[in-house]
Amino acid sequence: QVQLVESGGGLVQAGGSLRLSCVASGRTFSRVAWFRQAPGTEREIVASIAPSGGLKAYGDSVKGRFTISSDNAKSTVYLQMNSLKPEDTAVYYCAARVQIMGSYNYWGQGTQVTVSS
Repeated sequence: QVQLVESGGGLVQAGGSLRLSCVASGRTFSRVAWFRQAPGTEREIVASIAPSGGLKAYGDSVKGRFTISSDNAKSTVYLQMNSLKPEDTAVYYCAARVQIMGSYNYWGQGTQVTVSS
């Protein structure tokens, strides 16, 4: 059974840091990503990683501030978020796919990140 379980969200002041964790179990995933969605906005991809090879990609709005990494022994993907801004406030979702290309098939329940000014 596939499960994606996020943790690590919370309230932080602008300029602060948070680390999100996603335990992705039940399948071997070719790619795992973090998405976020703020109220009234479309969901956007924040970062993604190929757990097997480490190939990473980032959205323009987080480049240089966020870092995605994986610990395959723990089936966990992390999102280290530094220099947080109020506009980073959103629900953050972990997503995964088995196939190399295409849509993300599996989603977590989301974790709230709130950045106060």
